[in-house]
Amino acid sequence: MRLSTRNQLPGTVTSITTGEAMAVVKVALDGGGQSITSSITREAVEDLGLAEGTKVTVLVKSTEVTLGVE
Repeated sequence: MRLSTRNQLPGTVTSITTGEAMAVVKVALDGGGQSITSSITREAVEDLGLAEGTKVTVLVKSTEVTLGVE
């Protein structure tokens, strides 16, 4: 599958916390020890077959990206 989303980050699911309708999925990004968290529907978790250890690609598409410095 080809996508127009430029920010594609490979990683591995480290945890999934499910609620009644939504789930919080934490992903450890490859090559750096950083992680990212995604809130998706519980149905999406089931449809994608997500579980701890699943290899995924995190797709980031946003109209606003904020940067910070110290």
